Amino acid sequence: MLRIHFTHQDLQNIRIAPRPDPLWELICSVCRLQTRQGPLDFGSWRRCAYAQLRSDPDLRGVVSLLRTVIPDAGYIPDFLTPPVIGGSLADGLDQILRTPRGQLVHELTRLAKFRPGFSRTESLARAGSGGLKSLTGALHTYHGALLGPFWDDIRTQVGSDVALRTRSLLEGGTQSLLNGLRPLAQWNPPVLEVDYPVDRDLHLGGRGLLLLPSYFCWRRPTALADPSLTPVLVYPVKKTLLSDAYGTRQKLVHLLGRTRAALLAEAADQMSRTTSELADAVRVSLPSASAQLSILRDTGLVVSRREGKYVLHSVTPLGLQLLGARTPGPSPGLGKESRG
Repeated sequence: MLRIHFTHQDLQNIRIAPRPDPLWELICSVCRLQTRQGPLDFGSWRRCAYAQLRSDPDLRGVVSLLRTVIPDAGYIPDFLTPPVIGGSLADGLDQILRTPRGQLVHELTRLAKFRPGFSRTESLARAGSGGLKSLTGALHTYHGALLGPFWDDIRTQVGSDVALRTRSLLEGGTQSLLNGLRPLAQWNPPVLEVDYPVDRDLHLGGRGLLLLPSYFCWRRPTALADPSLTPVLVYPVKKTLLSDAYGTRQKLVHLLGRTRAALLAEAADQMSRTTSELADAVRVSLPSASAQLSILRDTGLVVSRREGKYVLHSVTPLGLQLLGARTPGPSPGLGKESRG
């Protein structure tokens, strides 16, 4: 069991990540790829991944490298999931490249104790920045090939969970939010007791806690192994199959155009987002985003409202249907894998 100890200050500093973290999803998906866990939730995605691996020897080499540092159970190095809240994959990879050598050697040495015979782990530590460049290249290739085609759907499903958690927080405060993590996380003030494969105590000490919803997390919540790092609790969202995600995205691009399709998917990430946030997310100019959002609004896929100097945009039920999103249901059960 993982016991997370809160102070009064920690209860005032609970955050919910607004969107899926690319590296946490990647790490969890590599674990799912190596096992037969969750056949109903992940079976169709695994079949798509295996088909790509059979036809692409370079991609098989990438997965082989990643399996060196991402076992299907047990300890996974913390440097692979740096704290880049709401950031892009590029932001996360840049942080990995900046991993202090001392942390890299320490964590890879710890990993080697759990993975006898994996000499590549030791060579990665010795190679330093050169080894990290190879690793981040593999992470980038894996994400583009095996997660990229499904990313819009992953964001939509995580966004639905964020909306549920945010509503719980607004209506009942932090107690309602933490109580909503049952059945696998039990709030017994001031301790959150989490189902966990090893016995641990985590004292937040005023740092607060980041709740990070994840599609590929399964069974139990997971957390960083090093208690001195920024506290995060990763938990699984309620899932629908990803098997048709690639086809849905391509059809949406053909129907709306690439920029409008991307804006619609980004707007569905949260209950509302500003024009500037959406423009930055899809990497277009502010005037271009404003013009494309106007078209989406005129066609009934987006609604906009002004709050002060900002214009906030939300996806309509029709827009969510077009994205293939599901109407939020009851609060999902939680699941996780061990990092310590």
